[in-house]
Amino acid sequence: MASGCTGPSCASTRRRGDGNVLVTLATPYADTTAADLTFALGLPALPALHVLTVEGIELRLLGASHQILRNNMSETVACLPGHRPDLPSTVDHQGYRFTAEIHRLIPRNFTQTVTRLREQATTNQHAIVGVFPGDRAAVTILSAHRNGWHTWHAYPQTGELVETRTELRR
Repeated sequence: MASGCTGPSCASTRRRGDGNVLVTLATPYADTTAADLTFALGLPALPALHVLTVEGIELRLLGASHQILRNNMSETVACLPGHRPDLPSTVDHQGYRFTAEIHRLIPRNFTQTVTRLREQATTNQHAIVGVFPGDRAAVTILSAHRNGWHTWHAYPQTGELVETRTELRR
């Protein structure tokens, strides 16, 4: 398991437990609403603010959301210049299944939900939590598991919580 800040935009890293990383990022988030997100497979590795590798899965925090690398595949959910925003609810192709759901929450529920997710992630040795400046609820959480990963992107200004799940089947 390896982790590292891959750029000057990563302000501080605190390890929790065996592998979990809570990262305070020194860069504003580039995507400001779920409507800005694009899903893409097969992109090359993008510049990352922080990377955590867990059992062959590379979890990559981007200033514009996330990228996951595993073997010869990449999944990117991010604000991608030059790409039309498009976040499908489901992609199912040759043993790869991606789902995305946008939760729209009232402010109190949003804060409580993000706080709960952060607390859960800080006890997960296979998770990384990126906290963006200006609001403790502006987070991206990436968590790897045996057959895939689970992510959350929180947008406090709109009360949106984007949840993605990816399962790899043999």
